[in-house]
Amino acid sequence: MKGWLNGMVYGVGKCLVWGIAILPLRWVAFLGRLMGQLAFMVDRRHRRVAVGQLAWYLKTHQREGHAIDWAREHFRRLGENYLCAIKTAHMSHQAISPHIRYSGFEVFDQETDGGSPPEWNRGWVVAIGHFGNFELYVRTMSQIQGYQGGATYRGLNQPGPDRLLRELRERSGVQFFDRRKDVESFRSFMRKGSTVMGLLADQTTGSGLDLAFLGKNCKCSTAPAIMAQRYQCRLVSAICYREGPAQWHIEYGEEIPLFDQGERRPVESITREINDVFEQAIHRDPLNWFWVHDRWKAFKKKKRRPDKRRS
Repeated sequence: MKGWLNGMVYGVGKCLVWGIAILPLRWVAFLGRLMGQLAFMVDRRHRRVAVGQLAWYLKTHQREGHAIDWAREHFRRLGENYLCAIKTAHMSHQAISPHIRYSGFEVFDQETDGGSPPEWNRGWVVAIGHFGNFELYVRTMSQIQGYQGGATYRGLNQPGPDRLLRELRERSGVQFFDRRKDVESFRSFMRKGSTVMGLLADQTTGSGLDLAFLGKNCKCSTAPAIMAQRYQCRLVSAICYREGPAQWHIEYGEEIPLFDQGERRPVESITREINDVFEQAIHRDPLNWFWVHDRWKAFKKKKRRPDKRRS
């Protein structure tokens, strides 16, 4: 994309963000639901993915409902979450506090019962997923006393929108790291200690473990388990639940132990435990998860080229 075009896209995006930021949060939630309804009508590709996966979920887990109706409401929630994420990024902690309920914060004040050596308790890794307004995770991390919050993300390919996204996220007070570009900065941050790093771990990856998720195998991210053990951190999960229009509940779970009887737990065992937490959250409110992502897509094996060498 040419420089002038990137600048124009950034300028238009900046104006839209400003327009959303000046509206009351509940108005933004209502507008987001309308946009989600429109997206459901025009975005055929993601609608097909969501309807297909929800139809499978309804049948496999014997839930009542119709996949199309569920997908329509899911798109409405996605629109609400995305627009509210823009609005909440511009709100102070005091202004947003009536809209967020927290639970499980006491885990950060408890002594470890996971059997890890004392020198390992340098910081925290938080396994998070695409639940509710998942941009709100960072707002809680920035409020944990004595810790510096951090999170990873995948940058956008277009410079204009990527710049806009970074500006929005920087307002949270949490340090963000592009998974493709900021590897060394991420490592330095994790080595400091006294950090809380949020890692999204609920989507298909190219290099994860082949494990069952909701009863069907897919590639599962091992990043939370590996990073916690590599940087000697403690591990916990967090879920953002939608409780109503512009109302959320961020729930931290119990500590996930990294040791068992003095020995390191296998990465696979830790990852399965994280998956269990995510599965329970999905069963609790299925439409709160990110069904437009093709979670169980098949990984195509590279076809071997025929050997053209003469025998």
